[in-house]
Amino acid sequence: MRAGERAPALYRVVHAVLSPAVKAVWRPTVTGRERVPVRGPAILAANHQSYLDSYFLPAVLDRAVFYLGKSDYFRGWRRYFYEGVGVMPVAREGGDAGERSLGSGQEVLEHGGLLGIYPEGTRSPDGRLYRGKTGPVRLAMRTGSPILPVAIVGSFRILPTGARVPRRLPLAIHIGEPLPLERWSADRGSMRAATDELMSRIASMSGQRYVDEYAAKVKAGKDDPDVGGSTGTGPSARDAG
Repeated sequence: MRAGERAPALYRVVHAVLSPAVKAVWRPTVTGRERVPVRGPAILAANHQSYLDSYFLPAVLDRAVFYLGKSDYFRGWRRYFYEGVGVMPVAREGGDAGERSLGSGQEVLEHGGLLGIYPEGTRSPDGRLYRGKTGPVRLAMRTGSPILPVAIVGSFRILPTGARVPRRLPLAIHIGEPLPLERWSADRGSMRAATDELMSRIASMSGQRYVDEYAAKVKAGKDDPDVGGSTGTGPSARDAG
C-alpha cells in the first residue's frame, strides 16, 4: 500500500470499533472538524499529552490519519498491529535518520493522505506545552500541504504518563485554521518563527502553559536536536518528521 491512498483493512476495522467507543465513553467536544480537507493532503499538528492522543484524533475524523512510530514498537506481535494499521517505523536517532522520518511523512502527503504529527517530539511530562520542532513546518513547505494546529484537551488527565487505566473525564478536540505559511520563507530562521506561531496557536486553543524548552530535554536532562516533530503512536520518535 502506498501511504495516503487508502486506509489498510485493519485500520478500517479498528476505526469502526474505536470511533463509537470513544464517542460513547468520552463524548468528545469537537470544533473545527470542517477545516480538515475532504480530500488531498494535510498535516494535523497536535499537542501530545497522552498515549491515547493517537487514537482520540482519528476517532473523531472520517478520513484516515497516518502516523509514524518509533522503530522500537515494531517488535514481536506489536509489529503486525502497527503495520496493519498503516503506521510506518522510523529510527530514533537524529541526522540522517531524522531526515528519513521527514521523507516518510512526505510520502504520506504526496499521496494525498492526512499526516498526524506532534511538533513537541514526545509526550509532555507534566501536561504543559513544550517547544515545537520545525519538522512539521518543513514538511508543509516542501509539499505545499496545509498545516492545521490541533489541540487535544483533557487527555493528560484521562491517561497521563505512567497510568495504565484511562479515566472517564471530559475530552475536547479543537482544530484551528491552517497556518499561513506564505508569510515565511524556507530558511531556518523563518521555519523557527513559523513553528513558534504554530505552537502559540495550539497553546491558545488548548489553554496549556507554554514552556520554551524541548520536552525531550526536560525528560532526559539533555539537549535534543531541532530536526523535526515526531509523529508516533504513544511515545513519539525522537527527531522524527
